[in-house]
Amino acid sequence: MLSLLLCSRPALLLVLVVLLFFSDTSCATEWIQYPPDGTATLTHYTLPDGYIASCGCTGASTRYPTAAMSQFAFGSSTAYGPSCGRCFKITLLNTYLPNPPFFPNVTKSVVVKVTDLCPAGGNGWCSATPGKPNQGGQYINFDLAWPSPSIPDDFFPSNAALYGFTDFGVWNVSYQSVDCLQNWAGAKSPAALGSVDDGSSVCCPANPTGSANNTCPSFSDDNGIPPDTASAAITSAADGSSIPSMGHALLLLYSLFVSSLVFSGFLLG
Repeated sequence: MLSLLLCSRPALLLVLVVLLFFSDTSCATEWIQYPPDGTATLTHYTLPDGYIASCGCTGASTRYPTAAMSQFAFGSSTAYGPSCGRCFKITLLNTYLPNPPFFPNVTKSVVVKVTDLCPAGGNGWCSATPGKPNQGGQYINFDLAWPSPSIPDDFFPSNAALYGFTDFGVWNVSYQSVDCLQNWAGAKSPAALGSVDDGSSVCCPANPTGSANNTCPSFSDDNGIPPDTASAAITSAADGSSIPSMGHALLLLYSLFVSSLVFSGFLLG
């Protein structure tokens, strides 16, 4: 009966085809494919000693320089993603928020290991998507775990006499992908490498290179979990307007299909 109905009403067939198309292509999220070296913004947050963050890296990793990475560059909306365990040399360039910007007269760099996820909710510094940068014009934000026993308290330069404060909050930085075992301070401590073994969903490679053999998959893609944002129902278009998300388009198409069946008398007998 359904085949006769679809043949007699081509519009229903078209709706069903489009519905199936979207259902097949909306399972995986489009993540930010960032180059090995580039520029980003840098913020900082407090990470308790021994804390097991999103990737599931060992608690001992917190005693060395670590950072969270903005969600769409991290590659998962929860748990672990392809950026877990990667190491980057981050160099301070200049501050973002104060006017005039502060350009330090010393070069400060630190090699961090990505152990955590910085959620993309709202318009925060970790909110960049593949089609829209954050408010600093960057597609990556590193959220440095600081203060840290492995990073000097004066790591961030300042000029309190000019600006009236010492913590600028947000920096423009350059980043460079580096080999963890050769460059990250925690590589010398076996306890700081790898993942915890507590039966939870963890993935923290000691030295990921991008190979499938030593790089984490996307936990949210593997488990069909959508991006975790405060505005998950909409996606920003290039002009700043909003367009429906794929999930809402799928729901709309399904509703249209069911409504068409109802009015055709198929579901009503």
